Amino acid sequence: MALADTERAASGCGDPGTPFSEIIELNVGGQVYVTRHKTLVAVPDSLLWNMFTKKSPKELARDSKGRFFLDRDGFLFRYILDYLRDLNLVLPDYFPEKSRLQREADFFSLRDLAKRLSPRVSKDNSICEEISQSDTEDGAQCCSSVEPLRALSAGGAMRSPSLDSRKSGYITIGYRGSYTIGRDIQTDAKFRRVARITVCGKTSLAKEVFGDTLNESRDPDRPPERYTSRYYLKYNFLEQAFDKLTEAGFHMVACSSTGTCAYTSNDPNEDKIWTSYTEYVFCRE
Repeated sequence: MALADTERAASGCGDPGTPFSEIIELNVGGQVYVTRHKTLVAVPDSLLWNMFTKKSPKELARDSKGRFFLDRDGFLFRYILDYLRDLNLVLPDYFPEKSRLQREADFFSLRDLAKRLSPRVSKDNSICEEISQSDTEDGAQCCSSVEPLRALSAGGAMRSPSLDSRKSGYITIGYRGSYTIGRDIQTDAKFRRVARITVCGKTSLAKEVFGDTLNESRDPDRPPERYTSRYYLKYNFLEQAFDKLTEAGFHMVACSSTGTCAYTSNDPNEDKIWTSYTEYVFCRE
């Protein structure tokens, strides 16, 4: 594979003096990206610049299909790649993962990007959370100063701004399970075997609640304001999903379930296999 890259570069497909081809395929945490070599080396002294200028193709890790492999967050890498294309930062209107993206920028040694993502401190020492999405000047002014929080609840306790800013909405959790009932009406150890827990609802809410435990591979480009029914969780414990929802301020408002029964053979005395699909609806007001 490395030899093939070298031959393609030598034939004029790549930049002169580099063993890499012009078009490069990357596998970042399971997400596949295709980009140009000059995009990856756009920022001198960055990690990608060092990988694709200082090393040869055979020195870099590859997956089973020959793509260069990076064990990082595949979802957030799209913003890293967008930044490398024109050195401009553009984020969605609602983007709750700025701190994680800043961590990725630090890892890839993109100092200017990490600086733009870091919280800014205004003159009265209050932290300014907003980020200018297309800010290219280091001296850009911070957002308006936030007045010190003075509102107290009836009991005298300070109100949490995070509670006031959380958006309301619904999230539906679904799962398919199976279990076996024997001739003596005894369930075996496979009771409630859960194959996959699905997540339906607004994309931004799902990411807020489940974070890193949310698998977005079936619907990776869904905008935050849109809805999806194709996400699922990286674990199979319903109670873990319920804990996440409870911690985020959701409570269950409805549930429904359907089931079917089948025999393992034509003998009615044999074990019965039940399969079911259940949905739980959670709400945050």
